[in-house]
Amino acid sequence: MPRLTQAPNLQIATLWADALQAEGIEASVQRQFLGSAAGELPPDQCLPEVWIRHPEQEAAARELLHHLQHVPQRRWLCACGELVEGGFEQCWSCGAWMPR
Repeated sequence: MPRLTQAPNLQIATLWADALQAEGIEASVQRQFLGSAAGELPPDQCLPEVWIRHPEQEAAARELLHHLQHVPQRRWLCACGELVEGGFEQCWSCGAWMPR
């Protein structure tokens, strides 16, 4: 089982593992409960990690992880006049979808 990456927190690690599993890559989160040991252990050793079961899927897993970590950030003006920034595809003011 190769380690794919460390995550900044448990929530992100879980999202990444779920996204990998949705693509058919068996993934698990390790060190879920080690955060409470930070201080006794070096903090970087207490971060959650994403591991995959099959080494032959590592290249595909790393590519998917790269896309998850580098979501394009957009900035668009909604018809209602609201400026929508970030990765949002729907206006938070009126609910309209981003124009294609």
